[in-house]
Amino acid sequence: MLNVSQIPKISGQTALINALVERWNPVTHTFYLPIGENTITLEDVALILGLQETGLPVTGPTNSNYGIMVQEYLMNFGVAPTASECKGSFIKLTWLRSVKHGIMLTTHETMERIRTYSWGSACLAHLYRSLCRATQYDCKDLDGPLALLHVWAWERMPFLAPIRRHLHWHTLEILEHSWHRNPKRA
Repeated sequence: MLNVSQIPKISGQTALINALVERWNPVTHTFYLPIGENTITLEDVALILGLQETGLPVTGPTNSNYGIMVQEYLMNFGVAPTASECKGSFIKLTWLRSVKHGIMLTTHETMERIRTYSWGSACLAHLYRSLCRATQYDCKDLDGPLALLHVWAWERMPFLAPIRRHLHWHTLEILEHSWHRNPKRA
């Protein structure tokens, strides 16, 4: 998971992303392509990014009150959101983005706690939600794990893949390291 957090943004591929968004069906969560109907699966997430497919859910509503949430976040991450950074039992994504660089994943206990979650499921759900939002007429941006979308498209349709020199070398090194570490890929 640490390798995935280091993947920089892949730039210069807006035409590919736009074409995929135009072919995304938000009802079936599939792409309608000339080669047939296709989608990104949990197995793709595990193979491409090396994120585990099983474990505890990363997000979801809870019945916790604000005080319980603060205690849980302090215990797990050493930092907690303020009341204005929460909405009911949900934490605003802007808060998570602002603290992600400050969270230290150095102790064995912290690493094991992080490994108990299904990050692959969260990644795929975020991508699906982003693609569905991007199909709306008033949407101007697309967020989410776009590196996953790029590599998935290049794996499924290699003729779309750019020449290596056009991509940031660091991005490719991180992705290739993740592929070689993942035994499912072989």
